[in-house]
Amino acid sequence: MTSPFLRLGTRGSPLALTQTGLVRDSLARSVPALSAPGAIEIVPIRTTGDVIQDRPLSEAGGKGLFVKEIEEALLAGRIDAAVHSMKDMPTAQPPGLAISAFLPREDARDVLIAGDLERIDALPRGAIVGTSALRRKALLLHRRPDLQIVTFRGNVETRLAKRAAGTVHATILALAGLKRLGRPEVGTPIPEAEMLPAVGQGAVCIEARTDDARTRGWLAAIDHESTGVCVRAEHAMLVVLDGSCRTPIAGHAILTDGALHLRALIARPDGSTVIETERHGSPTEAAAMGRDAGEELKRRGGPGFFAD
Repeated sequence: MTSPFLRLGTRGSPLALTQTGLVRDSLARSVPALSAPGAIEIVPIRTTGDVIQDRPLSEAGGKGLFVKEIEEALLAGRIDAAVHSMKDMPTAQPPGLAISAFLPREDARDVLIAGDLERIDALPRGAIVGTSALRRKALLLHRRPDLQIVTFRGNVETRLAKRAAGTVHATILALAGLKRLGRPEVGTPIPEAEMLPAVGQGAVCIEARTDDARTRGWLAAIDHESTGVCVRAEHAMLVVLDGSCRTPIAGHAILTDGALHLRALIARPDGSTVIETERHGSPTEAAAMGRDAGEELKRRGGPGFFAD
């Protein structure tokens, strides 16, 4: 049996495996050396974020818990590249690793899943909403301080089953994940004016070793440039604000006809205060726009705004 030319590491959840399958198929179409059956192997890796199910990840270490073990395997040479949901990525990669490519971004909006109810404002007073995301909790409470927010962990199907069983009145998931799993009909997309997406939401990135020219060359063949531009703006904003994983932060950039538009916000965890800003510019200014937006939010929030 021929050994694979390329080993792609990923989490073992159905969504992560589906996303990695998209990367595999894109590489097989674009890189002749990887077009033969068996040339690419998908390697599932269990992460700390998958193990912790009983509390919000912000209480267990925050960003990076879904990528730590995968990056360790990449550095050790057990895999050649790692496929991640961009919203799970820390603001910087370990020495020797770099994000080398993006798939085309899916719809970045969140989805309200609440039976026949299609709007946050339509939820009954005091309704129980399940989510483990600080951003979603803060923005829900900002709009509806009467809601009860409970921790809700697990993969997409697990959370859908819990809601269907009546554990909560509603939950919120990313539309991108539902679409990639073939479930675009589930729930109702929430307008960004009501719930700005997480930084990187809807984007899939591929990470490789900086000294692996062969793999990085293959990944360059599938890199979606405009997705990279938008994510660069969002992450530059996040870098400026990344003093704590306990402060809700949101950011979404869109590239339309050569013009880049970035919206960003910070919020208090209880939803009592939300501070928003936006920037317009060219793709070449993406990182500068993000940094500038982050500096403004940091200045307007003040030192007491960010939780320790």
